[in-house]
Amino acid sequence: MNFQRIMIALVILLIAGIAGSFYMNWRTLRLLQTTKAFVEGAVFADAVAACEKAQSTTPFKWTGGKQTAVIGLSSVKLDKDTIIASYTLVADGVFCDYDPVQKKAHIGSSFLERD
Repeated sequence: MNFQRIMIALVILLIAGIAGSFYMNWRTLRLLQTTKAFVEGAVFADAVAACEKAQSTTPFKWTGGKQTAVIGLSSVKLDKDTIIASYTLVADGVFCDYDPVQKKAHIGSSFLERD
């Protein structure tokens, strides 16, 4: 009888632990999504300005563009111990990657030209 009670208690603790783990994972993901949305909103105006000012053979026209899209914080590359974030905008088929830390923009005319 004691063995059954111990097993039931262990199963209940296991279920509670798994449920708690899923809940904490869910909360962490929601917090990360909120943080990402905040960062993208704060960087958007700077990214548009830098991309329109960047020198390139294919001009980037966000304000006059017919088809514009925000890809957002799309690529995070590990460079040894440094994380390099890139914010990407597309206007009329021209891609612009903006580095919010260095405040520099890089324009490429096709997806394959990008780093």
